[in-house]
Amino acid sequence: MSARQALTNPPEFLEFESSSTRLELFREVAKQSVIESGQAAQALVLFPVSRQGELLAAPGFDAKMDLFQAPDAGGNLALVFESGGERWPEDRREGLQGLSEREAAELVARTLLAHWDIEPDGTVQVDRASGAPYAVAYVDGILRINPAFLYLAAAYGPSSLPASLQ
Repeated sequence: MSARQALTNPPEFLEFESSSTRLELFREVAKQSVIESGQAAQALVLFPVSRQGELLAAPGFDAKMDLFQAPDAGGNLALVFESGGERWPEDRREGLQGLSEREAAELVARTLLAHWDIEPDGTVQVDRASGAPYAVAYVDGILRINPAFLYLAAAYGPSSLPASLQ
């Protein structure tokens, strides 16, 4: 299964994949983000963002970037998770390093918005976009996160490694 295929499946499919499989898919997404970086998003890209009226692929990130990094990244951003759309589950998941989807989405949102140098004037709406053909999109002040991507992002980082390897 490719990373693009994984994103279009329900997040539960990835939750039960091995951590090594999820890590390989995360590395594929990171590599693709670097390749697509700055391109016009007329074709399907994994991280579309709107900037000054244009839809572009967001700046890429390294496969070693921990998207669940310290929560102070993007700490000045005001995020809202209740939109009336898909609800963010609050139950803790082993596949998300013991976090809920909502908590994982907040960390990923803050980390990526800071990495992309997005400084919105107001609140950023964070929507759950299951089955979307992209990982994360930021358009018109709304950040849409594919929950399947959270399971890929959770495969990297210190808390995803067994204690014997840390």
